[in-house]
Amino acid sequence: MTTLYDKKTLLQSEKFATVANDLYNTSKEATAERIANLVEAHNKNIDGEVLMFSSPGRIEVAGNHTDHNHGKVLCASVSVDLLAAVTPLTERKIVINSLGYPIVEVDINDLSIHEEEVGGSFALVRGVCKAFQDRGYNIGGFYATTISDVFKGAGMSSSASFEVLVGEVLNYLYNDSKISAVEKAIIAQYAENVYFGKPSGLMDQSAIALGGISYIDFMEPSAPVVEKLDWTFDDTSVVVINCGGDHCDLTPQYASIRTEMEGVAKQFGKEKLRFVDTEEFYDSIPELAKKVSGRAILRAMHFFEENDRVEDLREAIKSGDEEACYACITESGDSSYRKLQNCYPDGDPTEPIPLALTLCESFYQGVRAYRVHGGGFAGTILVFVDNDCVDEFKTYMSSIYGEKNIYTLKIRNSGTIKLDL
Repeated sequence: MTTLYDKKTLLQSEKFATVANDLYNTSKEATAERIANLVEAHNKNIDGEVLMFSSPGRIEVAGNHTDHNHGKVLCASVSVDLLAAVTPLTERKIVINSLGYPIVEVDINDLSIHEEEVGGSFALVRGVCKAFQDRGYNIGGFYATTISDVFKGAGMSSSASFEVLVGEVLNYLYNDSKISAVEKAIIAQYAENVYFGKPSGLMDQSAIALGGISYIDFMEPSAPVVEKLDWTFDDTSVVVINCGGDHCDLTPQYASIRTEMEGVAKQFGKEKLRFVDTEEFYDSIPELAKKVSGRAILRAMHFFEENDRVEDLREAIKSGDEEACYACITESGDSSYRKLQNCYPDGDPTEPIPLALTLCESFYQGVRAYRVHGGGFAGTILVFVDNDCVDEFKTYMSSIYGEKNIYTLKIRNSGTIKLDL
């Protein structure tokens, strides 16, 4: 029996109510309308069975700028997503109609790298299919109509959400859902690295594929240790504030973090800080100060402390210690601010991120934790706010950064999945 996706039917369904509550941070009415409108658009272009899939965005919770030196991170999937209505095809092609964008159609009999596709969606589809095929998995055709509320430019990883979605559709339709979330993440990373041309790590894809909080240890980047943790603190919301600033001219500033960390590691004959003994590093600071900059030493201190902090936060989440959890998140952000120094670009007096962080610190109630998000220097911060205070907090921050730059999310414990409606 074909599932009806009109708004009225969805709102009468207990299955829909469960999905809407578990995955989203909007009203059931808004979620039902979003699904109904997407399916209506989908059915205008294709006949057949309709299946619904959801691939979340992600945030970085702790482990700021540690992965490139083989460190540890904690990241999470959140309640915005790439939502897809999918119909299987007998033809060997994948068609993705992202509403508002040109249609992507890929002949999956040709999985070679096309240089003209580098940096685009065609490359990601081809790359995911190639990784499936190389692992002995089945691939096949489908038509997907998608819509996304994963904010672009806010560090939510919309490209990783797309990659993992393609992998989960192939997993469900043609592989009996036997492929693990970690392997889907590795497949998505391969597509982004080899076909799309972006040398990303595994953090984004893991958070999106697993759901909840993902603990990742990059000691061995080709085989990272990945563990999913469930987030049980439902009394707070995650508020993302787009503080402004332009990333276009910041590449040298991002690069300097890695360069300076690795410069310290080389003083100990190592390529990465992960392989430097922590005690030896601290004992050697008087000599290091004669050879490298004070900022490089501070950034190395951030690395070592942040790795320990990730472990502390991991245990706090597993044990349900909410106070310790939020303390770790704020401490991680403070270390990024003071030691990593990625909260404002050199020579920029506007400093929107330091202002936002200080306002969070000064807000008199409801703020549980706050930190810079992602690469830093420009962009966004994360704030964990008590649910009963979130409206007041958003109103206050909107008066400074604008209502359109304040997003309310929650951490969702489901990664990329087929929706059971």
